[in-house]
Amino acid sequence: MRSRLRAALAVIAGLTLLTPTSTSAAADDADRQRLFAEAARAFDVPESVLLGVSYLESRWDANAGLPSTSAGFGPMHLTDAAALIAGSHHHTGAEEDPRGDDSRPAKHPAAQPAQPAVTPSMRTLERAAELTGETRDRLRTDPAANIRGGAALLADYQKQLGAPLGDDPAEWYGAVARYSGAADTAAAKSFADEVYGVLREGADRVTDDGERVRLAASPGLAPLEKWLDRLGLRKSRPDGVECPRTISCEWIPAPYQDLGAGDYGNHDLADRPVSQKIDYIVIHDTETLYEPTLRLVQDPTYVSWHYTLRSQDGHIAQHVKTKDVGWHAGNWYVNAKSIGLEHEGFLAQGGSWYTEAMYRTSAKLVRHLAAKHRVPLDRAHIIGHDNVPGTIPSTVRGMHEDPGPFWDWAHYFKLLGAPLRGSGGPHAESVMILPDYQRNRPYYYGCDPADPTAACAPHGSSSVWLRTEPRDDAPLVKDIGKHPTGDSLYSVYDHSARAATGQRYALADRAGDWTAIWYLGQKAWFHNPPGNPTAVPARGLLITPKPGRDTIPVYGRAYPEAEAYPEGVPAQVITPLQYTLAAGQKYALGLSARSEYYRAVTFDATQHTVVRGKLKYYQIQFGHRVMFVNADDVTVSAA
Repeated sequence: MRSRLRAALAVIAGLTLLTPTSTSAAADDADRQRLFAEAARAFDVPESVLLGVSYLESRWDANAGLPSTSAGFGPMHLTDAAALIAGSHHHTGAEEDPRGDDSRPAKHPAAQPAQPAVTPSMRTLERAAELTGETRDRLRTDPAANIRGGAALLADYQKQLGAPLGDDPAEWYGAVARYSGAADTAAAKSFADEVYGVLREGADRVTDDGERVRLAASPGLAPLEKWLDRLGLRKSRPDGVECPRTISCEWIPAPYQDLGAGDYGNHDLADRPVSQKIDYIVIHDTETLYEPTLRLVQDPTYVSWHYTLRSQDGHIAQHVKTKDVGWHAGNWYVNAKSIGLEHEGFLAQGGSWYTEAMYRTSAKLVRHLAAKHRVPLDRAHIIGHDNVPGTIPSTVRGMHEDPGPFWDWAHYFKLLGAPLRGSGGPHAESVMILPDYQRNRPYYYGCDPADPTAACAPHGSSSVWLRTEPRDDAPLVKDIGKHPTGDSLYSVYDHSARAATGQRYALADRAGDWTAIWYLGQKAWFHNPPGNPTAVPARGLLITPKPGRDTIPVYGRAYPEAEAYPEGVPAQVITPLQYTLAAGQKYALGLSARSEYYRAVTFDATQHTVVRGKLKYYQIQFGHRVMFVNADDVTVSAA
């Protein structure tokens, strides 16, 4: 965490302008629907097109005048290069080995320069100021000015194309594609197609600041794609990427290279799913910008992941074939059975937010990969990097926290076509964490790199705090792995006492408006009032220690027994974590795991082998992270 905060001190001066300077913005924002209509009329842009572009960028949210992960402001995502953050990629920390394999030397990639590349697409706020006469401060912080700026930009793009202004949304396809900021035809087209998909489907929601906005559906709308060719964008070559055809992808390979002295990088060749089933798709954020991320993954001495997603338009670069193993999760068992997706963005810095364009292409990619590899669309299989367990006790403390509490898991699963819902009745023995993202705004500190102790700006969150007793002033529950001698923190980077949307836990108790779950071997309470519930009943399997067992061990990986290893392959020690699961406690069972170990320590992939044992494990939701128990140690029951 400290290394990220130090790196973030490179935020360019002038970000004091990111905080609204007066209450006039709120007064100007009395009716956002009206603001869109007025801006559309003023600049002769179809109101539906203006609404559709804004929805794909921000879902019409104002985001309190704070920048997105790609320095975009307000409902129209007007970009300001002065707000770009020069962060350090999240795999450059000194505490975590992204490979997570004890049989190889730990790999700690060195921090590298990650300066933002400023392109015209990162300066649309400046152009909007020229077109409207608005100040940059108002364009950042005042939704009315921001919407006018976006309308002016669209009209300007339309004029440059020689396309007609006016009310026909079909004629605006080229201007919409230009608004994406993409430099290649495929990415611009993908963005425009997504916008026109929203226009056909319609949308209706309440924004982050309580404004109701509606976009009527136009199911028969067919855009005139001829305008796309006039943009003069470069043609990109997909080169066999593993992406659905409806999104923009390109192949930027991570190098598989012999580095000498027995070392090689930056991933491992494999033959999945023939060699091993893929059980997980892991969601990361980059903690730096898109272009620096691409430079890093092309370094053979660095580490790797399968895909990187660009914030501004949702464009995707694939780096490693899904049959091969990336070095991204910090746990070799999870790496060997997962696909890793890096999303351009920051867990906390500046209160930055993820664009709707990136959420949508990410969901389409994950849905495609999940169908191909038969990965269930639930939170036991679609996990954050912050849900990956440490491998042995000494690695628990350094495991990662991304994508963090501001990733909107409920919205993401809705886009996946697998919305998170309650199941079962009021007497169900387990619950799913499911707060209202916009209304759930818990206290965090640590978002301001210049003052790491300052409170974060109020922000929608997927997480709830867990306490030792059913009251607001009770201490947070403790995590002996993360904080062996201390308390859990309210830091935005500390997951020690938090449960997140979509995670299912065994019910432990109830008291008034409070609910208790079993969490890290203890009873953990969270506020769950009937009028504003933060969890719902959930069916599913539960595990508990077998009768006669006072406690059972918990593991960070599902490795085989020693007898399963063939001659010449060193047996991996099955090491329990520092936690135990006590008699009388129950935990939600997420999946059954056959014991496996992928032995890959040489550049010659023909020497790699998969070791399978007779041991069977169950993955459980033990804390914020998933962990494993030996199936022989537990009894399984239905919730």
